Amino acid sequence: MLVLALASGLGLVGAAHGQATTGSIFGQVPNAVGATVVASSASGVTRQATVDAQGRYALNSLPLGTYTVNLVRDGQVLDSRTQVSLRIGSGTEVSFAPAAGGKARDLAAVSVTASALPAIDVTSVDSRTVITSEQLARLPLARSAEAIALLAPGVVAGSSYFGGPTGNPLVSFGGSSVTENAYYINGFNTTDPLSGFGGFALPYGSIDQQEILSGGYSAAYGRSDGGVINQVGKRGTDAWHFGAQLSWTPAFSRGEQRDIDYVSGPDKGTLYNRNADEKSWTTVGSVYAGGPLVRDRLFLFASVEAERRQGNSTSSTDSNLSTRYRNDYPKWYAKLDWNINDSNILEIAGASTRQAYAADVYNYDYASGKTVSFNSHAVSSKVGADLYTGKFTSYITDDLTLAALYGRMDGTYYNEIIGYDPTYPRLYSPYNQNPALNGGTVIASPGTIGAVNDPAHTTQNTNLRIDLSYHLGDHTLTGGIDNQSVKDLHDGNKMAGQGFAWEYDKGAPGNPIIGAPGDDPYVAAPNGYAGGETGYYVAKYKRYGGGSVRVEQRAQYLEDAWQIDDRWLVKLGIRNDQFTNYNPNGVAYLRLTKPQWAPRVGFSWDVLGDSSFKVYGNAGRYFLAMPATVAMRQAGAPLYTREYFTYTGIDAHGQPTGLTPIDTSRGPGAPISANREYGQSKDPNTVAATNLKSEYQDEFIAGFDRKLGDAWVYGAKATYRNLRTAIDDYSDSASVAAKMDRMGIDPGTYDASRISGAYLFNPGRTNILKVARLDGSGYYAVPMTTADFGFASGIKRHYYGMDVYLEHPFDGKWFGRIDYLFSRSYGNSEGQVRTDIGQTDVSATVDWDFASLMEYSNGELSNSRRHQLKAYGSYQLAAEWLVSGNLAVISGAPRSCLGKFGPAETNPTGYGDYYHWCGGVASRPGDAGHNPWQITLSLSTEYRPAWADKQLAFNVMVYNVLDNRVTTQTSPFYGETGALDPTYGMAVSQSQPRYVRFGLTYDF
Repeated sequence: MLVLALASGLGLVGAAHGQATTGSIFGQVPNAVGATVVASSASGVTRQATVDAQGRYALNSLPLGTYTVNLVRDGQVLDSRTQVSLRIGSGTEVSFAPAAGGKARDLAAVSVTASALPAIDVTSVDSRTVITSEQLARLPLARSAEAIALLAPGVVAGSSYFGGPTGNPLVSFGGSSVTENAYYINGFNTTDPLSGFGGFALPYGSIDQQEILSGGYSAAYGRSDGGVINQVGKRGTDAWHFGAQLSWTPAFSRGEQRDIDYVSGPDKGTLYNRNADEKSWTTVGSVYAGGPLVRDRLFLFASVEAERRQGNSTSSTDSNLSTRYRNDYPKWYAKLDWNINDSNILEIAGASTRQAYAADVYNYDYASGKTVSFNSHAVSSKVGADLYTGKFTSYITDDLTLAALYGRMDGTYYNEIIGYDPTYPRLYSPYNQNPALNGGTVIASPGTIGAVNDPAHTTQNTNLRIDLSYHLGDHTLTGGIDNQSVKDLHDGNKMAGQGFAWEYDKGAPGNPIIGAPGDDPYVAAPNGYAGGETGYYVAKYKRYGGGSVRVEQRAQYLEDAWQIDDRWLVKLGIRNDQFTNYNPNGVAYLRLTKPQWAPRVGFSWDVLGDSSFKVYGNAGRYFLAMPATVAMRQAGAPLYTREYFTYTGIDAHGQPTGLTPIDTSRGPGAPISANREYGQSKDPNTVAATNLKSEYQDEFIAGFDRKLGDAWVYGAKATYRNLRTAIDDYSDSASVAAKMDRMGIDPGTYDASRISGAYLFNPGRTNILKVARLDGSGYYAVPMTTADFGFASGIKRHYYGMDVYLEHPFDGKWFGRIDYLFSRSYGNSEGQVRTDIGQTDVSATVDWDFASLMEYSNGELSNSRRHQLKAYGSYQLAAEWLVSGNLAVISGAPRSCLGKFGPAETNPTGYGDYYHWCGGVASRPGDAGHNPWQITLSLSTEYRPAWADKQLAFNVMVYNVLDNRVTTQTSPFYGETGALDPTYGMAVSQSQPRYVRFGLTYDF
């Protein structure tokens, strides 16, 4: 349907270029054909356009800044508009009504400030929120790109299980998973190159504007079916400015997290994790300078920021530890703007964002609530990225503009273990220890480190963009390329110390741990072995994976912005993406290079012709690439095994003793991998379906914006998203062998035990899988339908939302906006990752591995928030006093209950508590209820005394004034009847308690 919608306009196909760093000025000048409109910025940029026969003009691809716009004829200024500020990717209307007879006017009488200009951008067809540096300076926000993004409707906080490259919290757009977003700095794609978990951002004080695109964006953008966080850094102007800022969030101003108790099982009501003892404090200092190196030609802006977060955290009763930590976040940003002449601009920028973590771990006595002795040094790490970009813009003619950007981002992921004692392996789920052997109290291990990463790990990310825009009559045609190359070098991890960890578990004594006799894999019931009579057992857990891989991503796009008449604008665009992923041996295992057409169609109707009432709509398709780290497990040589034992004792260090190997399909005590990952190299021909398609989503938006009097704007927007195709892995090798039997293929010609246990495939489509022939002559092609896989349906993820808003644009005294969104996200797959269990394996989640794991999986998805009320704004109380606020009222996320399979509560796959069954009863996502509503009200005030010429400012921000502390996520693992998991229903994460931040700034 989307392609057909474009077909009628293919002769006009093009796109407004990726306005990742620019804005535009447009308008109407009746009866002024041949007059000139001249726009001049404070950074020396001057552009002009001639009024056409329809009385229209447009100035595109303008660097952000504040402009004076003059209407000129025969060298005389007829009219003027001052303080015209541009916004990222948006058009600002500046229209004129020239004096009768074309005579010059008294500028004092006709000069109009920006606050009098139309508040509705009738040139946009997308769904965007732009927050400026002036707003950032006023609003009470946490200092991160994600905190800014949360101001936009439809953007919600991601799970605490997930974090960005430097530990920043993540967000979800419109029901998508947290890995489906794209991040940009000055037009360069800074999305996490490893797995797509967030991205790198500018120092907070260096952000000129942040654009949050939550849907409907142009064909210039791609590799995202969630949203876009696009930051543009500040630049120097014709006047030198300097400044410094200091902020302090002391420990005494922070509220306490609630303690976490067991909420189920025999220990219900007893303490599991003491949070009340945890304290932290943060200090941030920054300085900046900006101004002309050569007036009107060469400008510099530079800033440095240093942030330190310190504190202590207390572990649960599983390990009885207290950690004293320090996080340092050094950042810098610099930008050089050279106006070579009025037709050519060169921009060179650099930025760096880093995190350095160090901590000491101490033994903690839960009985006395005191730290007692040193345990070990935590794994220290240094993670970050250095970015360098260059952008050249040439206004070849008034109608033809060329922009070229190239940049490189180098990432480091260093970690170091200091003085680690490998004697005692780490314990996982020690709360499942046999209470008859530990006296009813968990015995912790001195070993605190599980897996460790390769300290030589680095990344290299290059991005080349070329955009060409041509204005032809009523059309603005734009096309370009968007090429990105990512190298992930020395990426890997392994178990610390002796190369394994112990994992305690329990189940029904007579039930097999995995499968049934004759299955592969199969692990027998524990009750036939010494110590396993009551269902308790332990597994020796080993994992390893690593290597160097790369990803090549190419794209081409075209878009046409067609101004049909004074009131109708239509944008027709199309994008073609190509993705190639390489394994550690340098061989391509994914070639998604056939045309992947992503049509984008949008319209804007200026109903009354005066930019006071806009109706708009958009339909588009958005493809998502596979990140680099997918290759480590799916195409490398990973090892993920468990060896199962019963035990008759637990020593003083939590280590199991009196071990008896449990029988398995591979022999007593033999390593078992549910995905057949035993460390063997994977054949690149059998990694993925031969007809694999990229993940893509279709989106439809319709809405309106309308002025209410002279001071207000209101509107509504409806959004529908449908995930059409996704990529995940499939592990049921037996189903593939069964299909080969039905095809009549001789079992003696292939090795069923070597059928891959982790095929990448498209759920819901017929996938052609390759199985190697034993004689080396090639491969069998096995077409697997949805029925062959054993699934009842294919991929489902639907999102719909209805947003209504009321806004008061800034009038020199105050601004404010309030949004209410009703939305729902439902289906059987969240996307690339899985929130409810905290699984970070991109496109290799538990979902779709086996048919039994997908039964009753259709329900309300983890990133669904049915009700969202957001309001923010600021008010200038007096010449020296400013107050501001930010309110978010969000309904709770759906809960899940995951247990053993079916009414008999078995474990056919060996995965454990990952089935959508709860105590033998089917339980869809959301059936277990919802988490509480979260209400967060933050307020701030600023004092700029006149005696300091308002260059000095004192400010205080109170985050979460009401100290609303609620559970935001709970553990979904139920266990089984008679062997309930004691962590089921326990809080995994909570909302941030109240804290107070004090600030001091000086600008001159």
